[in-house]
Amino acid sequence: MPTAERRTRVLVVDDSAIARRVLTATLRKDPGIEVVAEAGDALTANALVVQHRPDVVTLDLDMPQMDGLTLLQHLMRHHRIPVVIVSGSDGSPAAIEALRLGAVDVIMKPQSPSSLEAFGRRVRQRMRELREASFEINPRPSGRRENGAGPAPPVHPPQLRAVGRSFEALIAIGASVGGPEAIETVLAHLPADCPPVVIVQHMPASFTKQFAKRLDQHSAMHVVEAEDHQEIARGGVYLAPGDHHMTVERQQGRLRAIIRRGAAVNHQRPSVDVMFQSLVELTGVPIVGVLLTGMGDDGADGMVALSHAGHETIAEDEQTCVVFGMPCQAIARGGAMHVAPLQQIPEMIYECLSRLETRVRNGGNGPDGRRERSAKRRSGGA
Repeated sequence: MPTAERRTRVLVVDDSAIARRVLTATLRKDPGIEVVAEAGDALTANALVVQHRPDVVTLDLDMPQMDGLTLLQHLMRHHRIPVVIVSGSDGSPAAIEALRLGAVDVIMKPQSPSSLEAFGRRVRQRMRELREASFEINPRPSGRRENGAGPAPPVHPPQLRAVGRSFEALIAIGASVGGPEAIETVLAHLPADCPPVVIVQHMPASFTKQFAKRLDQHSAMHVVEAEDHQEIARGGVYLAPGDHHMTVERQQGRLRAIIRRGAAVNHQRPSVDVMFQSLVELTGVPIVGVLLTGMGDDGADGMVALSHAGHETIAEDEQTCVVFGMPCQAIARGGAMHVAPLQQIPEMIYECLSRLETRVRNGGNGPDGRRERSAKRRSGGA
């Protein structure tokens, strides 16, 4: 990725010449952006990637000869380049699949002249965020399924036994780039009677409902897009709606999701930090906080706060991250008590829950010597 001293070099890929002209003109309004080339098809785009080595590729999904998803898979596998989907298919299964494969964002093409200004602000803002983040895509994270493969089959090893039904606990997950596949993998390994899960995934507003439906199809738990004041119950997974923050509060003895707009935090709405910080305020609820692959540092400070409050925290290891940004920051700031590759995280969640349950049963509520175990945990041990 570029440094702050030079411009972000962008390759624009779209089969429509009009769309290319509009997007190029929009990007060039920002002096920090340079459009190095345009491509009308995937094969030309691939050659231009090799020739120009752009910092970012904007990609339409509906392409001749080779569709956008196929090109995205190729770019993710062979090049360390962030890809922003600019598509007319808002919230479509193909767009959601693009996010699962590791696209940074999906931005809806302007539908009318009146929407062009808002489109321009969003796409230029995303380019600025990518420039500030200065990250690399990991094209081949180990332990992940091949791009385009179906969801991992549920595997419930003996360690993933049900935690005592009288034990109230909460699992909180945050993710960004590469998160849809990682979240799907984790949930596929959790049983139907698991303690409730709350999730913040950086995703456009029109995508979260469809993403929740997809997760529900591949999980033993019941997954929904969270609604304001919805009760959070065992066996349920609650996904923050796009463009809204989600917090958790106890009201009349029950945990409930609180959905609100508010200002963006860490350039994000929903924000993982907003959710994690709200959990710190809960009393009497042991929490396992999990930070998966993602760009930037959203969730890192919240994970530090959860750790200091005596809860258990897990960060995804670099080897399986599509982007080792958010987990890296949590580790660097001392918030990650455990670091584990993606495939080990479900089992580690239950190990954490078991420790928390034992602590509660014994009448304790402190950190229980977590620092003494940190070295072993950071290597993926129990």
